[in-house]
Amino acid sequence: MQTAFAKYEGAGNDFILIDNREGGFTPRAELIAALCDRHFGIGADGLMTLARNAEIDCSMRYYNADGSEGEMCGNGARCFALFAEHRGIGGETKFFDAADGLHTARIRRLKGTSGEIELGMIAVREIRTGDGWWFLNTGVPHYVEFVDDLEAVDVTGRGRAIRRDTARFPQGTNVNFVQITGDGTIRMRTYERGVENETLACGTGATAAAIVTAFARQPHTTDFRITVPGGALAVRFSHEQGTQTYTDIRLTGPARRVFEGVFDSENF
Repeated sequence: MQTAFAKYEGAGNDFILIDNREGGFTPRAELIAALCDRHFGIGADGLMTLARNAEIDCSMRYYNADGSEGEMCGNGARCFALFAEHRGIGGETKFFDAADGLHTARIRRLKGTSGEIELGMIAVREIRTGDGWWFLNTGVPHYVEFVDDLEAVDVTGRGRAIRRDTARFPQGTNVNFVQITGDGTIRMRTYERGVENETLACGTGATAAAIVTAFARQPHTTDFRITVPGGALAVRFSHEQGTQTYTDIRLTGPARRVFEGVFDSENF
C-alpha cells in the first residue's frame, strides 16, 4: 500500500508526518521503526499521524523511532501544527489532542515551508529531587542534571545508563544535561528515550530544563532561551511562588517542511 508522507524538522529534531484522516495508515511498531531507520528507511526521530476529531481541529499521535507509542513530543507537536497549517486545518491557533491531553499551537510566523510555532504544554505540578538531579513530567518523563562543561559530558553513555535505571524511574526517562550560561539562558543536550540516542533537540526536555533551572537556581525567572545542538528554543511559564506548580507553559521555536514523498509499506 502506498502512503503519502511529509518530512519536517524543528531545531534539528526530525519527523515523518502522515495525514491519516481517511484512516488508511495502520501504525505498526515494526513499520514505524523501519521508516525511521536512517540507513534503510526515510530516517527520523519519530513519526506522527494526524487524524480527525469532531470536537477540535485534529488529533496527533506520536511514535518514537523504535516504534513505541509516545505520550508527547514538543518539537514534534510544533511540526505537527505547521503540517496542519499546510493542509488548511484550523486557524492561526490550532486545537489538537495528544496522548497526554489537549494542546494549542499558535502560528507566530509563517514563510512558505517554514514557521515559528508557539506550543502550549501541560502544567507541571510535581518535581522530584535526588542527589544532584531533578525529575518531572512535561508530557513525557524527564531527568535533569546540571553540569559545568556540557561538551565534556558523555551524553550517550551516561544518558543510556540513567534512562534504564528502572529502580529510580520505573517507566524509563529522557535524560537532560544542562549548563547555565546566564540569567534565563541555558544550554542543553538530551538523550531521548525511544530514540535511544542523543538528539539535536528535545522540546519537552527544553521545557523540563527551563522549569528545573527556575525551581533550583533562578526562582524569579520565568522566561528562558535554551540553546540545543540543533538551534534555539524559548520557554516561558507562570509560577506560583513557594510551590512546584508551573502553568501556562509555552514552548516556542522553528518548524520546517523538508520534503514530501510516498512510500510503499510492502517495501518495509
